[in-house]
Amino acid sequence: MDELNQILKQRRSKAEELVELGVELYANNFKPTHQVKDVLPENPDPAAPLPGGSMSLAGRIVAMRKFGKATFLHIQDETGRLQIYIKQDVVGEEVYAIFKKLDIGDIAGFKGSLFRTKTGEPTLQAISFQPITKSLRPLPEKFHGLTDVETRYRQRYVDLIVNPEVRDTFRKRVEIIRLVRDFLVNRGFMEVETPMMQPIAGGATAKPFKTHHNALDMDLYLRIAPELYLKRLLVGGFEKVFEINRNFRNEGLSTRHNPEFTMLEFYQSYATYHDLMDLTEEMISWIAAEVTGSMQITYQGEEIDLSPPWQRYTMEQALREVAGIEQAILSDPEKIMQLARDRGIELEATAGPGKAKTELFELLVEEKLTNPTFITEYPTEISPLARRNKDNPEVTDRFELFITGREIANAFSELNDPIDQRQRLEKQIAERGDDEEIFPELDRDFVRALEYGMPPAAGEGIGIDRLVMLLTDAPSIRDVILFPHLRPEKG
Repeated sequence: MDELNQILKQRRSKAEELVELGVELYANNFKPTHQVKDVLPENPDPAAPLPGGSMSLAGRIVAMRKFGKATFLHIQDETGRLQIYIKQDVVGEEVYAIFKKLDIGDIAGFKGSLFRTKTGEPTLQAISFQPITKSLRPLPEKFHGLTDVETRYRQRYVDLIVNPEVRDTFRKRVEIIRLVRDFLVNRGFMEVETPMMQPIAGGATAKPFKTHHNALDMDLYLRIAPELYLKRLLVGGFEKVFEINRNFRNEGLSTRHNPEFTMLEFYQSYATYHDLMDLTEEMISWIAAEVTGSMQITYQGEEIDLSPPWQRYTMEQALREVAGIEQAILSDPEKIMQLARDRGIELEATAGPGKAKTELFELLVEEKLTNPTFITEYPTEISPLARRNKDNPEVTDRFELFITGREIANAFSELNDPIDQRQRLEKQIAERGDDEEIFPELDRDFVRALEYGMPPAAGEGIGIDRLVMLLTDAPSIRDVILFPHLRPEKG
């Protein structure tokens, strides 16, 4: 810390010296004519011709080697790094004296023309330069990047400067979201926006963030899901809608969870969950090929094959074939609930066999689903918004998609019977009781919307953050969120 304080004092001293020399520390009058990508030849051959003529570039100084009256340095802009060569006898003694007061981390602009060094590296021969922004804090030593994970997340701005692979991850994130949008728009879906502050926290079971609107004198909740508003749009006559949205859940943090996260939700009238399985398989495999160049990827050392077709199991099949539970136990409500208790699963007094099966699935099956696997026929007991299966009302027309043992997507054929919907929501509320943290409340307006008639439809949610994790080989959700939530900084 003492060493850092000494560096900070030195930098402030240099800043004061520059001011005394008439230098504007935070100038806003330098206009680059090129970015680094514009001047670097696509052909890596050292004999390849370089762009000619005068050019101006700006960037952060990330390396510097001084040789008396000449200096080699590298600047970095959004598109890459470029070597600069500046000589005192070219720019003049007074100008060079100002240049020598610059530090690694400062932002500067340079004007000149390109040449190749003896090693063949494209280099800008500077004929002039301008300080643009003075950096008062040093970059991590020797430009080796940050090594402390929490510091990387907390000071993402430094992480982005010094770790090119981090910048690449977030460029890929932007590309993935663009591809998702393009895929859906090209198939006739309309992108919409629904409220982020809602009077009732609906569409999922999660603890919401609560706020208060003074003018209306009412409590509002940051949305835990946009589902019920998107379904209202189906009632209104829009037949294919999607939203790439921020959701907020006032729950724990982990490598898979952040209090605010990005979801894709889309709904299609006159479709079933089988249609959405096909669409999801097509969309994710296509995006993977676009982003990574292949449908065979590696995630944290595991080989993943995203090539269609993907494995499909009913939940009971998965419990039988993956977890090894006998059909005689699966078919007996008392035995399956006892097996869950024997496995250490705590079941609420109101829980039934559907809840027991779901808990056993999460315990014994999920983490084994490495390659893409659709799990279908979730119990009606834990699926209050999904359509009951026509042949077996104990299960719903629903699927979840798992890759690398993680849930990536959740979808179902939508329940559009307003009477059944009201009964299921009331049952869900009764089972939750008066838990103030969950705020159980019947969304009467949503039921009213269904009473006007919603066409048969299927809807799905895909976790964008988890999809980005998969396609960038990121071990934690914090690695794909620019500014993840952290505990307050100490000191």
